[in-house]
Amino acid sequence: MITISDAAAEKAKQILTAEEKAEWGLRVYATGGGCGGLSYGMDIDEKPGDNDDVMEKNGLKVFVDKDTSKKLEGMNIDFIDDGEKQGFVITGGSAPSCGPSCTSCE
Repeated sequence: MITISDAAAEKAKQILTAEEKAEWGLRVYATGGGCGGLSYGMDIDEKPGDNDDVMEKNGLKVFVDKDTSKKLEGMNIDFIDDGEKQGFVITGGSAPSCGPSCTSCE
């Protein structure tokens, strides 16, 4: 299961609303590559696919392909804004040993 922090869910909802896509959801995926052989990404998607698991956090819909769900088991998505650095941070799961992957929907 993927864990999404309240901060990440709220920021993603803000982005979707700003893009006039408030009813859309966040797609989370894994691809080959990266220093650990696996890299993560996020995008927005209008609706889930036929083979998607769908979860919801604070009104944010999250779509994950069922075939990819096992690769993302234990993944945590957070949003940080410490004044110097701002963005989504993905950790846990099968995260590469060299550190977390960071990506922003913006």
